Amino acid sequence: MLQEAATSRRLGKGAKGAHGGAMVNVTAQDIPTGSLIAEQATQAGYYTDCFSCVVPGQVCLADYVTAFYTTPLFRAERLVLRLAARAPSTDAQARALAEGETERFAVWQVAARHDDEMLLAERSGRTKSWFKVAAQGADTQLFFGSVVVPVKAKSGKMVLGPVFDSLLTAHGLYSRALLASASRRLHHTRS
Repeated sequence: MLQEAATSRRLGKGAKGAHGGAMVNVTAQDIPTGSLIAEQATQAGYYTDCFSCVVPGQVCLADYVTAFYTTPLFRAERLVLRLAARAPSTDAQARALAEGETERFAVWQVAARHDDEMLLAERSGRTKSWFKVAAQGADTQLFFGSVVVPVKAKSGKMVLGPVFDSLLTAHGLYSRALLASASRRLHHTRS
């Protein structure tokens, strides 16, 4: 695993939520070496994060991405995107994205895709969302990460900017909640 670059920020260590009858333990992780966001994790000024949890059974990337974008929590974000960014989306469109039948979903476009991971870039190019699945014996480790691309300040320094800086703690909590919610949805749909 790559150690996150000094300019990347780490958020907390663990978050738990109900997972059927079990607990979902979402933890901050190092960015996996060779992943679609590994290079960005080493670039000066970039923000990267990576959270993961383990779910029972084998889960493919398409099922994970579908579960993630169709949770009640993310449906609330989709409503905001529909109203504020004029970017409507449906559960069927989320599944089509997950299955590789489309390259666009709401404000995102596929930047890269492999059998076990996918990177989506938001239309401004400043933020990216990353999904990965990895077999862990009979179980599956789900990864979710983000990239925020810096901009050049008047000083010439590469910075995230005050809006991104002020939202990083909330972003970390929200990312953990989204991953836990996707895990619970997978558990529910597979039971």
